[in-house]
Amino acid sequence: MSDVRVRFCPSPTGNPHVGLIRTALFNWAFARHTHGTFVFRIEDTDASRDSEESYQALIDSLQWLGLDWDEGPEVGGPFGPYRQSERGTDYDAMVDALVAGGYAYECFCSTEELDARRQQAMAEKRAPGYDGHCRDVSDEARSAYRAEGRAPVVRFRMPDRDCTWNDLIRGEITFAAGQIPDFVLQRANGEPLYTLVNPTDDAAMRITHVLRGEDLLSSTPRQIALYEAMIDLGVFDGPVPQFGHLPYVMGEGNKKLSKRDPESSLQMYRDQGYLPEALTNYLALLGWSPGGDVEFFSKEQMAQSFSLERVNPNPARFDVKKCTAINGDWIRHLAIDDLVERLVPYLQRDGVIGSTPSAQDMDLVRAVVPLISERLETLGQASAMVGFLFTDEIAIDAGDAEKIMGDQAGDVLQAAEAALAGLDEWTTEAIEGALRSALIDERGLKPKVAFGPVRLAITGRRVSPPLFESMELLGADRSLDRIRSLHAS
Repeated sequence: MSDVRVRFCPSPTGNPHVGLIRTALFNWAFARHTHGTFVFRIEDTDASRDSEESYQALIDSLQWLGLDWDEGPEVGGPFGPYRQSERGTDYDAMVDALVAGGYAYECFCSTEELDARRQQAMAEKRAPGYDGHCRDVSDEARSAYRAEGRAPVVRFRMPDRDCTWNDLIRGEITFAAGQIPDFVLQRANGEPLYTLVNPTDDAAMRITHVLRGEDLLSSTPRQIALYEAMIDLGVFDGPVPQFGHLPYVMGEGNKKLSKRDPESSLQMYRDQGYLPEALTNYLALLGWSPGGDVEFFSKEQMAQSFSLERVNPNPARFDVKKCTAINGDWIRHLAIDDLVERLVPYLQRDGVIGSTPSAQDMDLVRAVVPLISERLETLGQASAMVGFLFTDEIAIDAGDAEKIMGDQAGDVLQAAEAALAGLDEWTTEAIEGALRSALIDERGLKPKVAFGPVRLAITGRRVSPPLFESMELLGADRSLDRIRSLHAS
């Protein structure tokens, strides 16, 4: 193991989104590449927004994607607990130390007073951030405020100097002195804020590298200043972690992808039948590449070649079509037995097979999967493709019927029935030979005209698995019944 320690620390609010998971993936890959430690921490100090359901969804998502963590919930570790809601005494102690050391102070300004001064600053074209009103109030003034019933927040005293760091992805970044106002560490009711808990836990858990989204870049000067205060106070022996800010993930209209965007939901991709291998593969390409034209790789291969030098700081656009194409490539990469196993839950969900499928149904699934694997883009598409094999009554797609059932369709179905009824064996080769002879050789029909009505009768759709193989699996009796039924209608 190396000394590298990275963390993924989401808040359990809502469903996990792909931008959040991309951050987890990059941290995981960096930890695995450097033989370091991947820490999973839950930042659940906002009781009004956090939920146990979201917490479980985070756990389940990382496990489904195979992003195993070395320390954190479910696995423990030497710096636990790993849920911030269980670390309250640590934050109280840190606030006390910062106030006692002069690095933080009580602020008694009311919301109305803050708003009024903010409006005045904007009118005077000054920066609208906190103006330091309570930075140096006397003990007498503090007592007077308390006598009025005011409960103070605790603010950090930002140092009066530039803050410069070498971002691992973006190079040297500087925030000028005075650009970042004093910020709140603790609410008046004693609840700690992100600005306090995040760096406090990173220090306690010996995090060496902070890889996070670009949207958090503006908070980095605050965190660096807080780390330096901790070092000065002797409550943290350093060093300050190195920061790297990952590029935005953009959605439609070149806007930052948010939780409200449908394409951002990880659960949506799971429901539709995207493979975890495909999602990690595609998410890796949102800001990173292994070099050359390589775009198909496992997360283990990603970890082997991962480097921060190859992370592009420019925004990356989430392209659902490309993600789907990569998913199709991964489906075709699977061994047939593996694909069958992954398809079964979707076939059960859609009622194609039962929750406890019969041996006959499973044999049929194994037989049909090789016929559809080249056509599948998602696992969820399989039910519509193969459902006709598992029922005695199929629904004919009205739109497809309108396109296929032309003037010759009745004659085609009648000729197909006659040709197939006399077969001595019901095999793919025999079925194809009989239909080609009767419909193409004898009648001179084009394949689309010849086989379209038969396909519609057999599957209910104009697009299906290979027709002749499907008819063999369906069997002679059911195939002929369906052809007669459509012809009669």
